[in-house]
Amino acid sequence: MQCPFCKASDTRVIDSRLYEEGTQVRRRRECPQCGNRFTTFERAQLSLPLVLKSSGKPEPFDEDKLRRGMAAALYKRPVPQEALDHAIENVLRKLRASGEREVPSRRIGEWVMDELRDLDHVAYVRFASIYRSFQDVNAFREEIERLERLPSAELRRSQLPLIEAAEEKPAPAHGKR
Repeated sequence: MQCPFCKASDTRVIDSRLYEEGTQVRRRRECPQCGNRFTTFERAQLSLPLVLKSSGKPEPFDEDKLRRGMAAALYKRPVPQEALDHAIENVLRKLRASGEREVPSRRIGEWVMDELRDLDHVAYVRFASIYRSFQDVNAFREEIERLERLPSAELRRSQLPLIEAAEEKPAPAHGKR
């Protein structure tokens, strides 16, 4: 890999570690020319399903758009970058696990809201207000009241495997026996 400081054509890896629950490799590199060190991240390039917009038009999934939207909701909130990265990776994991060629944008939006709800309630309400097109202050109030009635993030995390397993299984066919 090229050195970002002096543009030397080769650098050496001095440390490699798994990152983001084993979905990425974090590498510390050093340039033999200038002696500077830097970090790179490596992950498998997997094809993602298309996003089916509400207009019915499919378009390629844009991870940068996802990151910008979540970062905007988290603007000036006390959430570490690693937590945002982890939340984005969770959405990507659900997208890949869907096994579908096209995933409705509404479903992706719900996954994003699930992640933001666990990260920061203010960010969640910010995102929900745009995503659900709140028309007045009552819509904000109703969403906040709904948020307050939900179980804590810790409790939901302990229940998550049961919920995900139920969501991922196709509904049973109700036909003649």
